[in-house]
Amino acid sequence: MADVEKAASLRATSDRPLILVAPRLEVTAPCLKMPEKLAPEEAAATVFLDAILAAGGLPFMMPLTEDDDVLARMVDMADGIAIPGGQDVDPKLWGDEGPYDAALLCPPRDRFEMKLVRAALAAHKPLFATCRGAQILNVALGGTLCMDVPGMTPADGMVLWRHAPILSDPAHPVEVKEGSLLYRAVGGATSIQVNSSHHCCVDTLGRGAELVARATDGVPEGIEVPSERFCLGVQWHPEYTWRSLPTDFNLWKSFVAAARGDDLG
Repeated sequence: MADVEKAASLRATSDRPLILVAPRLEVTAPCLKMPEKLAPEEAAATVFLDAILAAGGLPFMMPLTEDDDVLARMVDMADGIAIPGGQDVDPKLWGDEGPYDAALLCPPRDRFEMKLVRAALAAHKPLFATCRGAQILNVALGGTLCMDVPGMTPADGMVLWRHAPILSDPAHPVEVKEGSLLYRAVGGATSIQVNSSHHCCVDTLGRGAELVARATDGVPEGIEVPSERFCLGVQWHPEYTWRSLPTDFNLWKSFVAAARGDDLG
């Protein structure tokens, strides 16, 4: 009986597509508890990994590397690639040389994720990017970002929603383009509720990218690359709300299904 159960467990694991997760990079300043300078930590949020597991994927955190051969090997082994949120993307990547607070940036992630996005697209691997991930996707395609969402002009007749941190609950509605990949991924809804935690967003679209979702105040919330089978970036954090919002869990399930090779219709 034990052998049967073990075989069933191995089959279940082998059926899970391998989802490579780009790491966050966190730096802890010395303090009274730890006066020595610690090495930067590459990490993944538990909710991000849990969402992939619950959707049927097998998450595997990538090392943040500058080695092109290692990166190519990782992309080759991946069934799907996920890029999470984090620090701001450096405006210098699209030629904006104006002053910007360097403490908000993470150059090692910029360098790694720019290469990662381009390698994933070149290999036609399913790619799902959230918040900063959606932004770096657009920049890697040659687009630009708005670095001050609170300063944006809202849609006619609207005021801006609070786009500051509201992670565990819905923060505002988002309108989804009918027939888009995002529309299919969330289960065929043109209006969804999402959480929110950002002060940057997509501005000028990159080559091949299409804007497929906006908050009702006009702020861009979702982009995709229609020429790819699955390449999607959302401005919100569905890793925090997949348990409570069916549309967010549908996002994860659709991404994992694409990584498995299933047809999303």
